[in-house]
Amino acid sequence: MSENVVHLHKPTDPPAPDTAPTVLTVVPDAPPARPVPLWVRSGRAVKSAAMHERTRSTGRAVARHASYTFNGGRIVARRTWDGRTGSRYERMIRAAEAAGNLEAAEEWEERLQRFRAARHHRRMDLLHSPVEAAKGVAVGAGMSIGVLVALGVVMAINTGHVGDVITPLSATIDFIALLMRIVQVVWGPALTTAPFLALLALWSVGRKQQAAPNWALPANVRNGEGEPITPSIVVKALRDLGVPALRNAIKEMGDAGAGMLGPITIAGCGVEVDVTLPSGVSTNEVQNKRRKLAENLTRHEHEVFITIPQAARTVRLWIADSGALDEPIGPSPLVTDETMTADYTKGKAPWGQDLRGDAAALSLYQRHLLITGLSNQGKTVALRSLALWLSLDKSVQFLMGDLKGVGDWAMFDGLATTLIQGPTDEHVIQVTEMVEGAVDEMNRRIQAPPGTTFPPLIVLVDEAQVAFMCPAKDEDKRPYGGSKANSRYFMAVRKIHNQGRAVNVLMWQGTQDPTNENLPKLVREGAHTRASLALGTESQARMALGDKAVDGGAAPNLLRPGLDRGTLVVASDGITIPAGQSSITVRTHYIDDDAAEAITDRAKALRDGVTTLHAIERGEKHDPLADIAAVIGDAPRVRTKDVLARLATRNADAYGGWSFIDLKRVLDDAGAEPYKSDGVMVVARDRIARALANRDDEGSASADE
Repeated sequence: MSENVVHLHKPTDPPAPDTAPTVLTVVPDAPPARPVPLWVRSGRAVKSAAMHERTRSTGRAVARHASYTFNGGRIVARRTWDGRTGSRYERMIRAAEAAGNLEAAEEWEERLQRFRAARHHRRMDLLHSPVEAAKGVAVGAGMSIGVLVALGVVMAINTGHVGDVITPLSATIDFIALLMRIVQVVWGPALTTAPFLALLALWSVGRKQQAAPNWALPANVRNGEGEPITPSIVVKALRDLGVPALRNAIKEMGDAGAGMLGPITIAGCGVEVDVTLPSGVSTNEVQNKRRKLAENLTRHEHEVFITIPQAARTVRLWIADSGALDEPIGPSPLVTDETMTADYTKGKAPWGQDLRGDAAALSLYQRHLLITGLSNQGKTVALRSLALWLSLDKSVQFLMGDLKGVGDWAMFDGLATTLIQGPTDEHVIQVTEMVEGAVDEMNRRIQAPPGTTFPPLIVLVDEAQVAFMCPAKDEDKRPYGGSKANSRYFMAVRKIHNQGRAVNVLMWQGTQDPTNENLPKLVREGAHTRASLALGTESQARMALGDKAVDGGAAPNLLRPGLDRGTLVVASDGITIPAGQSSITVRTHYIDDDAAEAITDRAKALRDGVTTLHAIERGEKHDPLADIAAVIGDAPRVRTKDVLARLATRNADAYGGWSFIDLKRVLDDAGAEPYKSDGVMVVARDRIARALANRDDEGSASADE
């Protein structure tokens, strides 16, 4: 025996019957057990996971096809029941009553009565049909036998054999016997396969309707990507919206909840449908559930738009095809059509496309413009595309201020009369004086003889929030920014908003992230055309577009920053908006810098040549308060009308366009307000002298400090 084998029982003891000796095998220097490599364990885990996934897929497939068959039977049974009874009409009556449409309810009730009368007539006919059928069979059989015998007689006469008289009759009997033998052969297999064919038919019906639990459906169907919008899908989405009154009303309607829906029509890259809500459900309850409604429709929130048409208790749903809004639109006609020109008075600027895919064009005639949105959302490009189109009308003049100053408007050099570019306070001062110069031009036009026509003057300021938030002040301590009555930029814009439209002096502004600080309320409401890109909050949307537009469904705050770049919500009478809506969503064309330069080159070729100023030329400095004191002279008081006339004579460039408001502003700021004397407004010499003395004292004190 080997030395490595040791017997544990005594050698003298006989081994137990049928029992092998117990041994201990010693293997010298046995190596330790090696760990299983990680890749082996990972492979086993992957294999196990794959097996589990196959098991789950198989289980889902079995459940899916079983549900198709079972629910297909339910669908066929329901259709059969509807065809045999008046349940369909009763559901439609309940739907019409729930929607408050009594005329439709009466019409469906009348149809139900006609259906019941026709059904009763058919049942009464069945009582007499067996006798009539028997008579018909007897008559038919007799006539058939007679015809066959007559045919046999003709054959017998022709052949001379009497036996041919029954030949047609015997041939017919043989044919009938053959048919019976065929039926006997086929009948057994037909009875065997008929249940399977019936189940296959039920399975086909269920599969077509996707009548299975959502977890058992294929992945592409479960995700709902590309799923077409049908009345049943819309009704289910509304039912599951979480509005109790709406859910209960649809439940009372049964499957006829589709009675709430108007026709589903193709609208651009999506579909549109009007939903008449049941009594007790308000439109804002549906508007506030936009995200949930979109998810119920297997869409993203940005792919569903809810607006309020003119019809009462109605919401209009526009539902995009999955992923359609992420596809870019085509190039601008300004780029593709090199022969295009513009007409400020009668034309419309090609701005982009609406959600229906139709061209969206904006009229700019005598309309102040405001475009706002978050940074880097395409505001400058959207504003610039309108200016590019209008530049193709050679009668239009431009005064431009770009307070970003990165060259977005550089192509208008040689086209605009004034082009100021830069973000500093000095640039704000220059832009403010440019706008004030436009106010002077507006006043000159207003004072012109009636019937005088003037070329359009577009005063455009991009990044206008920089001007409103500028802290700089002039020599008279008047701030350039802000929204107070002494703010120079604010007041200049307000003056153009108030009177500029009548003489074709228009204010266009682009601004970021609207708030009360960087976009005052009076300036917002002075714009005729208001457009907004993506914003952060509903309150900002209301500042940008107004309460009416937002209450009517406008929601730029629901646009996706970055993804919906260039998409605008527009509130204006200058663009075609569907009836009953207060705004429209426009996907604007993108025109890059190179294409913009090509368009401005065409615009420059239409003109004789424009010298562009890059700074405001300031005339000789003057002191309004001192000039007022000089024109008053030694008189104790002078009428304001005379003061204005004397100032204009003294310095026509500085005071030629002054009105009573300008004079009053200077006097109010100095504490020398005009007052009434003998029923007319006058300026007192003593007040002017005191204001000058106080100003000099303040200046001396400041110098001493």
